[in-house]
Amino acid sequence: MTDLESLRALMEADRWIERVAGQRRHLPESEELAGVEGELRVLAGDLRAAQETQAPVRAAHASARDEGARLAARASDLAVKLGASGTPAGTLAALQKELDHVRELLAATEDRELELMMELEPLDEAVETVKSAAAPLVARRGELVTLVAELQASLDEELASLRRSREETACAVPAALLSRYDAALSRSGTSGAAQLVNGRCDGCRIALAPLDIDRVKALPEGEFAPCPECGRLLLP
Repeated sequence: MTDLESLRALMEADRWIERVAGQRRHLPESEELAGVEGELRVLAGDLRAAQETQAPVRAAHASARDEGARLAARASDLAVKLGASGTPAGTLAALQKELDHVRELLAATEDRELELMMELEPLDEAVETVKSAAAPLVARRGELVTLVAELQASLDEELASLRRSREETACAVPAALLSRYDAALSRSGTSGAAQLVNGRCDGCRIALAPLDIDRVKALPEGEFAPCPECGRLLLP
């Protein structure tokens, strides 16, 4: 295998690794997952806001309900005492007065409980609406997390195999040439060489000046000039 052939094979190996790595970085499922998580974050904020509005009304309703139960129990107890025989008249009058007062308080408390219940209905609906909107997104998020993990694991295996193969390919490149290639690779981040196609470097897509093209073409076999723009070794 000539130096040109070994260098081209190494370039293709690195380009293939970059393509697979790019596929891993930009999985459509990952992008969908990011979108779903963004929607869920918005809904989580909506839910917090709805629950913060709902919470004091629910607490007031629970307090009114408990107070109503206490007053109803007291009214029942007073009614029993009023019906007991042998109770002095003065005591009966006091009991009746208290019972009337308790019943007034109970009626007011029941009215307040009803008002709060009606106030709670739209607040509860708002909370449930947000939860209903979030439910399918939560399910889809779980599916996507699993799917992305599986796809990434598969691509990681492919990348590991490609990198092993790349190391074998690199061994066929002379040490001095490989050093130049790796230096260019570290700068470009994708490959250390590029094809010269119709006067353009197919790595950075820049058209070379006619003098640079002539210089590249005049090089003896096995020698390679760097692209004046990106530094990749130009392959004829």
